[in-house]
Amino acid sequence: MRCNTFLTVSELNRYNRQMRLSEIGKEGQKKIKGASVVVIGAGALGCPVLQYLAAAGVGILGIVDNDWVDESNLHRQLLYGIKDIEKPKALAARDKLMLNNPEIKIIPHFIRFTKENALNILKEYDIIVDCTDNFATRYLINDVAVLQNKPVVYGAIHKFSGQVMVLNYLNGPTLRCIYPTPPHPLEVPSCEEEGTIGSIAGTIGTMQATEVIKIILGLDGILSGKMFFLDSLNFTSQVFSFVRDPVNSVVKELGTYEELCLSEKELIQEITAKKLKEMIFANPELKVIDIREEYEKTPINFDTVSIPFHEINQKLHLIPQNGPKVFYCGHGIKSSIVINYLQKVHYMNDLYSLTL
Repeated sequence: MRCNTFLTVSELNRYNRQMRLSEIGKEGQKKIKGASVVVIGAGALGCPVLQYLAAAGVGILGIVDNDWVDESNLHRQLLYGIKDIEKPKALAARDKLMLNNPEIKIIPHFIRFTKENALNILKEYDIIVDCTDNFATRYLINDVAVLQNKPVVYGAIHKFSGQVMVLNYLNGPTLRCIYPTPPHPLEVPSCEEEGTIGSIAGTIGTMQATEVIKIILGLDGILSGKMFFLDSLNFTSQVFSFVRDPVNSVVKELGTYEELCLSEKELIQEITAKKLKEMIFANPELKVIDIREEYEKTPINFDTVSIPFHEINQKLHLIPQNGPKVFYCGHGIKSSIVINYLQKVHYMNDLYSLTL
């Protein structure tokens, strides 16, 4: 917390409504001004988190993101507009937030969050907000938070549902207490693959912002050791409790965070159309497993079995157990990920990526 938390006349006017709350008041507003919070991911969840924390008067806000604004972001990332397309998100977010509240300090980190820079970035902040969309980064955030003894406000969304929990708060449970090891990406389809409704991101993001304010103020009812789950399609909610695991919660050093998310290209066998024809001649039953989406498909002149990339985990029974298995995605990237997954998780072999 910073020492200089004197409230200006402008700030007293700006925060008048929230200062009327007995849980906040003038002293609570000083705590909010004195807090430093870093939001990792300025996307669907990060946008509402940043908007509400900036509006509430959090004194220092860090923004970590290495992505650019794209037109496909605009339906759920309402901090940005058409004029922000192709701008770095961290910088575009800073500019928009400063227009709303010039009284606070905003620090953009337009950089990919990695094991090499994570400790240095997070050491400057009191509270971490996880608004990322992949488990490699989530586990990196968790482990740095444990090493630096900082709380993490975790949020996640999927289709019409979302979840919020607070990790590592006052020696409470961590991400590894509920999920000891990260799942493979193909076992947890991302929003990019399956889609999401923009409003659920707004709902979960604002709940994350509320948990941050509660932590700053030291209020009761913080979601430590609890996961709040919301299904907005059926409008049901549940709270699941979990406890600190004395073994899994211990982190002594940073580990490896990309292994399950990146393909091991040296283990991927690529074949050409000519080689595939020779294989089919020797095994006429052989079919190519086409993992493209319907909108991506163009004829490839081979018999195929269609299993879209994000459905591989649900349709393993359609993949032959014996003999060679050939995958095609158009560019080889998704095929490599699928092959990597089947090799490491399901111990399949004789797998090939078709290049045309």
